[in-house]
Amino acid sequence: MIKAIINTKIYDFNTYIEDGFVIFDEKIINVGLMKDFINQDYEIIDGNDHLVMPGLITAHTHIYSTFARGMSVPFHPKDFQDILDQLWWKLDSHIDNDITYYSGIVSAVDHMKNGVTTIIDHHASGIDILGSLDALKKAVCEDAHLRGVFAFETSDRFLVEEAIKENIDFGKANHSSFTKGLFGLHASMSLSEETLKKVKEVIGDMPIHIHVAESVLDEKDCKSKYRESILKRLERHGLLNPKSIIAHGIYVDDEELEIIKKHDCVIAVNFSSNMNNSVGVPPLKKFRDHGIPVIIGNDGISSAITTEYLTLYYATHLLDQTPNLFGLNELKTMISDTYDYVNHLLDIKLGKIEKGYESDLLMVPYVAPTPISKDNAFGHLFFGLFHSFKPKHVYVAGRQVVKNYDVDLSLKKQYEEATKYASILWERINEEVEK
Repeated sequence: MIKAIINTKIYDFNTYIEDGFVIFDEKIINVGLMKDFINQDYEIIDGNDHLVMPGLITAHTHIYSTFARGMSVPFHPKDFQDILDQLWWKLDSHIDNDITYYSGIVSAVDHMKNGVTTIIDHHASGIDILGSLDALKKAVCEDAHLRGVFAFETSDRFLVEEAIKENIDFGKANHSSFTKGLFGLHASMSLSEETLKKVKEVIGDMPIHIHVAESVLDEKDCKSKYRESILKRLERHGLLNPKSIIAHGIYVDDEELEIIKKHDCVIAVNFSSNMNNSVGVPPLKKFRDHGIPVIIGNDGISSAITTEYLTLYYATHLLDQTPNLFGLNELKTMISDTYDYVNHLLDIKLGKIEKGYESDLLMVPYVAPTPISKDNAFGHLFFGLFHSFKPKHVYVAGRQVVKNYDVDLSLKKQYEEATKYASILWERINEEVEK
């Protein structure tokens, strides 16, 4: 049945309507002012004292990190490589497809409760490589009904042939408005020349998804081994297909930024994770100066994205040592870049509340304590809602996935069952630590 949200405020980072309606099924059918609303036997949803917004996007995450929450392992890192060795590479090497699936369920549920309706994931699992992206797709897209873009982190740590096959097979089999594959690469420092040559032989025009210069160690490793920067190396191997994701990019230089721009790639920033890992933060002004689209991820450190908006805004002010180089309009541009990127990948229209756009919608309770208009609506979001952003209702392609802050019973049961698989993962890790 066609639905109509009425008596509501509407804001899509561009247009603001004070007292309006949204009529929708899988796509938005009509948007307007309540004075023009005519009920044609719609399912009516009262939006009084609510703000209707587009679903949000997490543009770089690691769903497999979900089961690290509360985990205890010996951990005394001196640098970023130690963080990988002592925590993340211990974790991902013990993941099988069941664990991948249930981490996907938990991540998807937590993301949707935070208003995220599309996830771009960078996956790693040492026990099961083949079938791992299908496990994620089943959890995120089929059972949780979110949109997902998936890639496996090809690395010399894993069986390279299987990692390549997983990326290629998934990419060929999945290209819909809900699911797509990118070709995953971990990082230059874990990829040999032989591996990159093998990838080039099969990749075709598939975009890559790779960590680049997340820490200075990655850039130093490349220059030491190959006497060139990471982006020069990727370019030499012919791997920088258009719309590739360069994740992090903290230590790329001007020449590398020109390479990113030349090949029509995007940079995915992840401020909270970068700060937590003590590796620095991305130089957003340099990215803007080179005209590179910047999309916003969380690197798996949380299941929210609005907190990333806050962190990158404040951290950039600190980095710039002035509040005048990066403002709310620049942040809105990054959010728009993120929508544009996903729209290109999935061949859909997200990010606006207009006729013909996908019905990925959020309803957030909000009574504005000060005047609100198109000119200051984003300020209301940033300073009034983003620090504790909990939509009451969430829709994806018109289907309600969150109702009254909760998910349906079957998904809740799967979420609860996930604890069993987290315990299995922890036991495997602890057995290795004790050896």
